[in-house]
Amino acid sequence: MQKTIRLSLTLSGAAALALANAPLLPAAAQEDGSADDLGVMEINLKDAIKFNWGFQGALQGAGTPNQAGIGGFLPLSVGDNSVFFIDALANVNFADYDGYSSIINTTVAGTTISTSSRLGYRWLNSDRSWMYGVNAGYDSRPMATAYADTGVSVDSSSTVFFQQVAAGLEAVSDSWNFNAYGLFPVGTTEYKINSRYLGGALSTYGLDVGYAITPEWDASIGYYYQHGDNLTADDGSGVLAALAYEITDGLTLGVNVSYDEAFETRVSGNIEYRFGSDNVTEVEKKKWKTPVIQALTESVKHRDVRVHDGPKITGQPCNTVSVTKRTNGSFYHCTSTTVSNSTRTKTYISKYWSSCTKQYQECTNS
Repeated sequence: MQKTIRLSLTLSGAAALALANAPLLPAAAQEDGSADDLGVMEINLKDAIKFNWGFQGALQGAGTPNQAGIGGFLPLSVGDNSVFFIDALANVNFADYDGYSSIINTTVAGTTISTSSRLGYRWLNSDRSWMYGVNAGYDSRPMATAYADTGVSVDSSSTVFFQQVAAGLEAVSDSWNFNAYGLFPVGTTEYKINSRYLGGALSTYGLDVGYAITPEWDASIGYYYQHGDNLTADDGSGVLAALAYEITDGLTLGVNVSYDEAFETRVSGNIEYRFGSDNVTEVEKKKWKTPVIQALTESVKHRDVRVHDGPKITGQPCNTVSVTKRTNGSFYHCTSTTVSNSTRTKTYISKYWSSCTKQYQECTNS
């Protein structure tokens, strides 16, 4: 818990430092004029911020499934420079690619429905050159499992239910964007998903820094730290690079590449379409199309429940007595016991892995 708190404070400090050193006017405004010159100050947010909805989809990534669904952004209260909102979505989760697990060892089966909701507040600074935001919410993910892609035969595959609470901070200018987030699994965070593997939801804390290359192209690089309970993940850091392209008004395609020691390199893609406002003139659309104004109604990022699985080590056979190894964040000791049959005509040595609360200490077969 102390490690989690220290990490959250570190990410918050990094975000604050980055914002403090950012220029008051973004690159686009410095080249083309101030926000007032661009007409941003004249925009009535009550006209620009409306309910919007659409569709989204993504290919499987590091602990996340193939999915597609519907989402919507509902402004609850719009002020002169701010909006209080609900952002909600529901996705149908599909099966993993054949022979390629999204959670490391066990393939995910279809079809389940995951949900995500965020309650948030976003506001503009005095000259409308920056948008700031804070949000929090709840995500759920039922997960059905199938065969293992490791070649290990498994049975007793099951469907389990994961959930998490989440929080995030945002800052967007016409050139730069920052997003700090935390995903915190709650309830039952680890299940036996078949006869060989355990599956668990990952806590994830991250910070993304993005740059608008052109009005259509946006790139970002991010750092994240993840950890799971007991047997289901090694604590570790990762990097995430993303590139997004807005093909037309409301339609965006993206590609994401991540790397960490648990999942190694994962490449995924995503698509999103949001229906625009009706009865809006082209002049109004052009004014509203600045990154700062658009960010007021964008869907919140990073809301998947990420899952990792690990082998059930305890009780499995081992080869060398007294060897201790560390797997998925826990220690295991190769223990031997003498076994005799009922007639005592044969005696043999049984060797199996037993769990240890500490390295080389207090090993049990539970």
